[in-house]
Amino acid sequence: MLNHWDRWISKRFKKVRLRCQKGIPPSLRGRAWLYLSGGKVKREQNSGKFKELNSMDGDPKWVDVIERDLHRQFPFHEMFVSRGGHGQQDLFRVLKAYTLYRPDEGYCQAQAPIAAVLLMHMPAEDAFWGLVQICEKYLPGYYSAGLEAIQLDGEILNALLKRVSPPAYRHLEKHKIEPILYMTEWFMCAFSRTLPWSSVLRVWDMFLCDGVKIIFRVGLVLLKSMLGSREKLKAGLGQYETMEILRALEPQYLQEGFLIHQVLELPISSRDVEREHRVQLRRWRKTHGELSYKAPPRMHGAHAIMSAEPHTRQDLRQKPTIIVQYPLPSDTKSEFARVKKRSTIRKAPNPKVEVTNPYNPCSQYLAPIRI
Repeated sequence: MLNHWDRWISKRFKKVRLRCQKGIPPSLRGRAWLYLSGGKVKREQNSGKFKELNSMDGDPKWVDVIERDLHRQFPFHEMFVSRGGHGQQDLFRVLKAYTLYRPDEGYCQAQAPIAAVLLMHMPAEDAFWGLVQICEKYLPGYYSAGLEAIQLDGEILNALLKRVSPPAYRHLEKHKIEPILYMTEWFMCAFSRTLPWSSVLRVWDMFLCDGVKIIFRVGLVLLKSMLGSREKLKAGLGQYETMEILRALEPQYLQEGFLIHQVLELPISSRDVEREHRVQLRRWRKTHGELSYKAPPRMHGAHAIMSAEPHTRQDLRQKPTIIVQYPLPSDTKSEFARVKKRSTIRKAPNPKVEVTNPYNPCSQYLAPIRI
């Protein structure tokens, strides 16, 4: 599939989506994420850029904040468990390079877990371009000053919740619980700090394939599961109790089997998200005025990114990261002789050695017969 990626994306994208919904094999996940996000094309078209950024000195303001955040990212994972280890060093390189790549945006703490998850599956340069694509294509404006994009998506989530689970929507409205209070970490970290690890990987497989609608679906499933039934709301939950429930989600709703099934069953499409985005943007302009940060348009998944960004076959060609060469000895003769015809290896013919037949009457080895 990766060898003919452009054909699969353009002509058989439903098959790619089905594969991502079933779960990408662990051995292919890193490469698949890079292709799905468009990071592979971005890396090839900006060859040497990460090396250049890595050699530059970062802004001291951001460098200091990044260094303080390194030990907080997955502290029990073997890559990041030791201070100053290779995992923390690569994480620092990726985050520092991003602040130099996008100095107008700088660094946001929610970018660190995103970069850490990518680093667990790919080298630092690939993780950098994966982070760039997530910040620019999947979640544009999320990490800019003011967090206007995440606030706007919070209103979209609230409007979709009204359609998916009216009891949960009414409960949150009754107690005046704004979406920004509970969904900020969910969305900005793409649930990497909320779900069990197996669920995180499955959600990311679908997120990088189909875009932000997967993040909305996961949020809606969690809200519906925790607050969507009358039995759960009969206990007289107030604002404080509701916030505590949303901070400590029940484990059975986070398990891979339950969560992924519910996410796939939820009828929320990219069109629904975009339609609600236009509605909420008009309301925002009436109450708050224009957005101060002009984010690029959001791309809904791999197909949209592939269609919008020009690329060549060379950009998608797989390149081995490790090349092993076996030198052939020059002073000794090989047992096998290489023959180009049909790319086969044929054994060198042995020289013919004539052996005298001892049973030949004319042979000198035949003893004379005595009577």
